[in-house]
Amino acid sequence: METRFAHAYIKGTDSLPRKTSVVASLVRDRYVSDAVVILEHTPRRAARAVLKAVESANANLLNKYPSIDTKTVRIARISVTSGTRIRRYVPASRGRALPFERISSNIFVEVAGEEKEKKPAKEEKKVEKKAAKEEKK
Repeated sequence: METRFAHAYIKGTDSLPRKTSVVASLVRDRYVSDAVVILEHTPRRAARAVLKAVESANANLLNKYPSIDTKTVRIARISVTSGTRIRRYVPASRGRALPFERISSNIFVEVAGEEKEKKPAKEEKKVEKKAAKEEKK
C-alpha cells in the first residue's frame, strides 16, 4: 500500500490567525471523519472555515486518487498563517479617527490516505490454485 497526499489552501478567511489556530489544533493528526464531526460541533466561528478546508482537501484526494480507502484518510498537516491586513478607521470623539486593522488568516490542510489493496482477478486466482495443487503433488 502506498500513501498519497493532497492539500487545500484557503486564503483570506475573516478570522484572526490566533483564534483559527486554536480550532485547527483540535483536529490536528486526526482522521478526516472524526475531524468533520468535531468541527461541526465546535461553537466557534473559525470552525466553519477550517471545516471547509478539511473537506476540500479530502475531496481533492479522493478525486485525484479514486482508489483511496476513505477510512484511512487522515490530516497529515494543518497550519494557520496570517493573511492580508486591511487598514481601516473608526470614528472617535471630538472628530478624530482611530486606525484599526482587519486581519485575515490563511489555512493550509494536507491530508494523506492509503490506497486499497487490489484484489487479484479471477483468472489469476485459478492459476494460483493450479500452481498450489501441482506443488502438493
